[in-house]
Amino acid sequence: MKKVIIIGSGFAGISAACFMAKAGWRVQVLEQHHQAGGRARQLKEQGFTFDMGPSWYWMPDVFDWFFSQFGNNKSAPYKLHRLDPSYRVYWKDRYDEMPASYTALQSLFEKIEPGAAAALDKFLEEAAYKYDVGIHKLVHKPGIKIGELMDFDLMKGLFRLDVFTSMRAHVHKFFKNDQLRQLLEFPVLFLGALPQQIPALYSLMNYADIKLGTWYPEGGMHSIVTSMQKQAEELGVQFLFNEKVTAINTENGKAKSISVLAAGQAKTYEADVVIANADYAFVEKELLQENERNYSDDYWEKRVMAPSSLIYYVGLNKKLKNVAHHNLFFDVDFNKHGDEIYKTKQWPQDPLFYLSVTSVTDADVAPAGHENLFILIPVAAGLDGDDEALREHYFSKIVTRIEDRLGEEIASNIVYKKSYSVSDFVLDYNAYKGNAYGLANTLMQTAHLKPSLKSKKIKNLYFTGQLTVPGPGVPPSLISGKVVSDEIIKSTK
Repeated sequence: MKKVIIIGSGFAGISAACFMAKAGWRVQVLEQHHQAGGRARQLKEQGFTFDMGPSWYWMPDVFDWFFSQFGNNKSAPYKLHRLDPSYRVYWKDRYDEMPASYTALQSLFEKIEPGAAAALDKFLEEAAYKYDVGIHKLVHKPGIKIGELMDFDLMKGLFRLDVFTSMRAHVHKFFKNDQLRQLLEFPVLFLGALPQQIPALYSLMNYADIKLGTWYPEGGMHSIVTSMQKQAEELGVQFLFNEKVTAINTENGKAKSISVLAAGQAKTYEADVVIANADYAFVEKELLQENERNYSDDYWEKRVMAPSSLIYYVGLNKKLKNVAHHNLFFDVDFNKHGDEIYKTKQWPQDPLFYLSVTSVTDADVAPAGHENLFILIPVAAGLDGDDEALREHYFSKIVTRIEDRLGEEIASNIVYKKSYSVSDFVLDYNAYKGNAYGLANTLMQTAHLKPSLKSKKIKNLYFTGQLTVPGPGVPPSLISGKVVSDEIIKSTK
């Protein structure tokens, strides 16, 4: 039986493990932390349970697709709750709630801008086509040769996919109101670039948001990790935790073994194939010899990285009176903060931020009568100086804004707090420039223009995850595991 070693147990790593095991391979997953999930790890403290990373559950069809590959179940094995409202958006003078009902959402759009309901119909009709082709076809391409794009369906619908139009120009064509424009542009922030840099292809995210809905997996996003790990183990996958990979050892252009440190002891694992789900740049710079890399330091320096984040995990000893599960604070200059992330690359002066209160939906993530807060400020990757003083400065500003908008005290009710930022992403995930979301999905970093999933120097070394195809986000990571597995299985037949 052939053996594959997978470095890292993020979503893409566990996905690849499942598909490789299903194909009859012996699979071992090496993880430096004590639990699976990568950025989707779970933090438990003082009765509070926090998802440390991803917190939005979009594209439920992709999760259902994944689990359906390994049995008769046609849906994910955890319980899902559709959120209504999907999320709340705070403006300078009010807030709007995005209803799960499409008819109600149309009414909201029409109230903000006459004619916007009909415009939304047309906008989403185009987005539905992009979602169908993009998620069910384009993202399953391995990105090895440009010829992959010479697919009949892709070529036939090339102009309908809007790959040469920016998301900003596309949205502005349909809507005049700045707030509606921001509502439709915000999902691409998950893709790691300004709306004027992201192809309008990614209006497929709006289709996912509005038509497929925003969901919450009972127990939090880590429930997905737990279910995937269980599925992998049922297929025979072995997870080895607290094992820090220190080198990929090669011989005659092939990876022969993996060196690790576990409890201070050096160990070696042999493999027929290696899949790296760890940070791509880290693998090349730290685990390989310089002449074995796909890309130079200069190449990585020129990549457009998705943002990093300044995150706070907060526990309150009371329930909040008026708050939604997902809350977006767009009560400051949207474009100014965007420029501070992508152009001037500085710590933001007055940041937009996101507040998740999972205890609104799930009573088990906080003690009775308490509230669980996850606060995230998107910031530029590669920033220095995220020391305790800076973190406290931003925390104070953010809490004041939350108190002002909710109309109730928070600061005196905090019983637990932990911060997490750029330096932590580097320390815990070896993340290049401390990125939180991988590589931005700009036009010049799409498909075969992304870092290759296959090593050009080492015959049996492959990559998966958010720095290669198809790109950042949880659903694309699930697909990434399938794409890399298919390539390995095809090349080793």
